[in-house]
Amino acid sequence: MAQTDVLLTRQPAPQTVPPCELPPKVYDVARNTGTHTSSGLATAGFRTAKYLADEWFQNCYARYHQAFTDRDSSERQRHESQQLAAETEALAQRTQQDSTRRLGARLQDAHGWKSELQRQVEALDAETDLLLAQKQRLERALDATAVPFSIVTDNLQSRERRQHPDLVRDRVEMELLKEAELIRNIQELLKRTIMQAVTQIRLNRQHKETCELDWSDKVEAYAIDETCSRYSSQSTEVQAHPHSSKLEESWCWGDRWHCPTPLLHVPKWQTLREITDQEHNVAALKQAIKDKEMPLRVAQSRLYQRSHRPGVELCRDTAQFRLVSEVEELDLSLAALKEKLLEAEQSLHHLEDTRMDLEKDIAVKTNSLFIDRQKCLARRTCYPSVLQLAGHQ
Repeated sequence: MAQTDVLLTRQPAPQTVPPCELPPKVYDVARNTGTHTSSGLATAGFRTAKYLADEWFQNCYARYHQAFTDRDSSERQRHESQQLAAETEALAQRTQQDSTRRLGARLQDAHGWKSELQRQVEALDAETDLLLAQKQRLERALDATAVPFSIVTDNLQSRERRQHPDLVRDRVEMELLKEAELIRNIQELLKRTIMQAVTQIRLNRQHKETCELDWSDKVEAYAIDETCSRYSSQSTEVQAHPHSSKLEESWCWGDRWHCPTPLLHVPKWQTLREITDQEHNVAALKQAIKDKEMPLRVAQSRLYQRSHRPGVELCRDTAQFRLVSEVEELDLSLAALKEKLLEAEQSLHHLEDTRMDLEKDIAVKTNSLFIDRQKCLARRTCYPSVLQLAGHQ
């Protein structure tokens, strides 16, 4: 076929199809109307606000950390208590030994003074006896001057009866006057000497009485100090006289869901062991306080007994000062032990609280494990299979 050339003078019009609406396609969704049908509204009540897993772990770790802190504090306090008890025991023994040594030195001094007083009493007795003998001699001498004095007096009186012109102051009269004056002077001297002897005898007797009282006081004080020196912490006759001294941490990752439950058993056992140790520490502190009460009673009994020393024996000697300082040191030791005992009892109370918290937390977590294992997991064994969920069965 021959081709014909056609001249186009304008653009040909496009061929079109009139538009029309396509019919809608309806998709049917297969519905599961079996026994395992689930609706979203049925689980709405279980999606309320609850603790997050991180918060749960933080609570577990907080209890573990608190238990560790309480055990560490209790262990440190128990160590300090044992050290304090040992130090105060050594101090009590040292102070008691020092007081006993000073009492021994006081006994030696008292024995020396007692012996010296005994010698003084004996010397005073001898001197008084000698003075008595001399006094009697002086009295006899005084009595003996009476006759010469009466003679010379009579001579002078007789010569006064001379007549004039023989009534003169002659040499004989002068000698008689001298003799009379001499006898009077001798009599005055004898009287003064007798008075001095009497005074000295009285002073000797007073001094002897003072020495005998002092000797008696020293004998009594010696017996008291000897009794005090025999006092010890094993003595049964001592009593209390309060006023006698007035002069590490573990962490678990979040994927280990039930790690904290067995982990909490570890601090529980450690806490129980620490409670036992702390109870022993409290008992040891109470025994230490009781052990200090006996040395305190010894020192107070010594002070009480020594407060009954008679006379000048009731003095502030070195033994008294040491006993007072011993009581003060023992009071300070007892105060420190009682303060440490209070701290130990408070630590024991905190450990008991921690043990209760751990046991409650373990009980809560045991209950949670029971729910998860016995309730939830047991129920989930009846969960429909994938084929059932896909509707193939």
